[in-house]
Amino acid sequence: MSRGPDAGALLVRALYRDSCCAGCPLEIIEADWVRWASVTFTGARHRMQWTGHASPALDAWLAALPRADLPIRGHLLADITVAGLTHRADSVKIEIEALTLEQ
Repeated sequence: MSRGPDAGALLVRALYRDSCCAGCPLEIIEADWVRWASVTFTGARHRMQWTGHASPALDAWLAALPRADLPIRGHLLADITVAGLTHRADSVKIEIEALTLEQ
């Protein structure tokens, strides 16, 4: 029996929706996650690569991303960072790392 989408799929969907709302829709290139646990929490570490068109809207969205409050059903976004940017002509390749915690 399936329990629905995992934290990785939910995070990708949330980031895509948020980027669209900000006027800078992104396209996912690659996404992966590994289980993570501390003494008190369980969750996952995520690493994703995206591409988008270079624009002031994208720059603003990326700058605000570490403070983003993205709803992810059954999970809490504990940390998110832009780990890398590669500019190419009119596009940008973006590497994002995140930590989600199970609720």
